[in-house]
Amino acid sequence: MKGVSINGWQDVQTEVLRRLHDRFWKPGDLLPSEADLAAEFGCARTTVNRALQAIAEEGLLERRRRGGTRVVINPERRATFNIPVIRLEIEQLQCEYGYQLLKRRQQRPSKAVQERMQVEADARIVFLRALHTADGKPYVVENRWIDLAVVPAAADADFNVQSPNEWLVEHVPFSGGDLVLSAQSASEEDAGALGCEKHAAVFMAERRTRNTQDATITVVRLVYAPGYRMAIDL
Repeated sequence: MKGVSINGWQDVQTEVLRRLHDRFWKPGDLLPSEADLAAEFGCARTTVNRALQAIAEEGLLERRRRGGTRVVINPERRATFNIPVIRLEIEQLQCEYGYQLLKRRQQRPSKAVQERMQVEADARIVFLRALHTADGKPYVVENRWIDLAVVPAAADADFNVQSPNEWLVEHVPFSGGDLVLSAQSASEEDAGALGCEKHAAVFMAERRTRNTQDATITVVRLVYAPGYRMAIDL
């Protein structure tokens, strides 16, 4: 590929987007296979897969198993949600970040967790509870479940040093998921970590992320200290 340097999936994404914008591939066209693109770009097939998935999430490509990747005829603008790194979120508020792992255990999933993660009763799940602080004050409690069959490296990851939130963002690509935002009453355990009264009104975000095989990577329930406000750029 003359004149183009490929060092990662973002470079593949940039080149594919250029070709789409230049109408090298027109609406309705079928793209070359991932293997052919990987050979052309001189990179791994997984690198191409990640780049094409990112573009598909923007609504420009349609991907079908055994059907290949096709340019969308009538692309629609889609809202995207990037998973925030809590440490960076706190530092952007000009606050000193703090982190403490409160609990870690491997367990079989409860019925509620089975349904949310879409796993069987004998699945191996690691549960983690962590507290993130801003200038020494509780900011958010991270309650997280990770499927070890999907992310086996999580079994040995040192979450005493780095939060599961940041570790997953750095190490595990995701292709989709869902997010539920709600006002809740703080449980006794979350209230204890946040330093507020039990049943105090708190903001909760529950998020599930999936990989390209549509398997659930993780489910996280973030419970923010009273007074938290979320701002989203549209």
